[in-house]
Amino acid sequence: MTETNTSSNSKIDLSGTHIVVTGSSSGIGLAMAEGLLRVGATVALASKPGVKLDNQVKRLKLSGLDAYGLPLDVRSETSIADSVKWVQRTWGKLDVLVNNAGIGMQTINKRFMIEPQPFFQVTPDGFRNLIDTNLTGYFLVARGFTPLMIEQGYGKIINITTNDETMRCKGFIPYGPSRAGAESLSYIMAEDLRPYGITVNMLLPGGVTDTGMIPEELKGQITFPLLRPRVMIEPIIFLASGKSDGITAERITAIEFSKWLVKLKADL
Repeated sequence: MTETNTSSNSKIDLSGTHIVVTGSSSGIGLAMAEGLLRVGATVALASKPGVKLDNQVKRLKLSGLDAYGLPLDVRSETSIADSVKWVQRTWGKLDVLVNNAGIGMQTINKRFMIEPQPFFQVTPDGFRNLIDTNLTGYFLVARGFTPLMIEQGYGKIINITTNDETMRCKGFIPYGPSRAGAESLSYIMAEDLRPYGITVNMLLPGGVTDTGMIPEELKGQITFPLLRPRVMIEPIIFLASGKSDGITAERITAIEFSKWLVKLKADL
């Protein structure tokens, strides 16, 4: 599998576009945030507070990019409400929300890639912890920011998800169900928000991606190539731009983005 490049986005300028990306202090979230920043967007990196977030925001600012750090716990309604108030006070609007924050199977079983664990060995607390972050977190964050978008009369929500195989893979409870639930959530959100001029789409890499969700000690034992987080940059820029206006309830695979775009244009 080959990764997409950003050539088709060379003419996109997101200056004046204000975006919140959750879970953006590392991995896919950071790659998307930086990609958006480099085409002119103003981006709040929304993640749990700490040195990791602070260092990334500092690095991006030193590069002349319009980056902000936004401490956010996606499991906390209070934290989300504070973030919404910050956006209203600081920016006065929100054009795009990217729901990306999540935790992986390593929180359940550190050797999940090579020694899958059956669902009946998963602890209830482990199950709830992952679902609360990956599924309920998407709901809470979208629920928190949607009233601002409704008031504006526009907005875009992009929910990051995973490939179908992960939803059926042996030993992938509760990660698989969390992402399957997020996809159902996305489709229903898209229908609920159609009357308000707000679009909801899904974006997934299309394969196992080299992020912190895979423990370092396991990477050397994986026999297939890993995608790089930057595979998400081209499609996220498109989805955040005016080129995606009116597109909603789509599920887009990053490694197949060029094919999807060709089909989209053919269907118009």
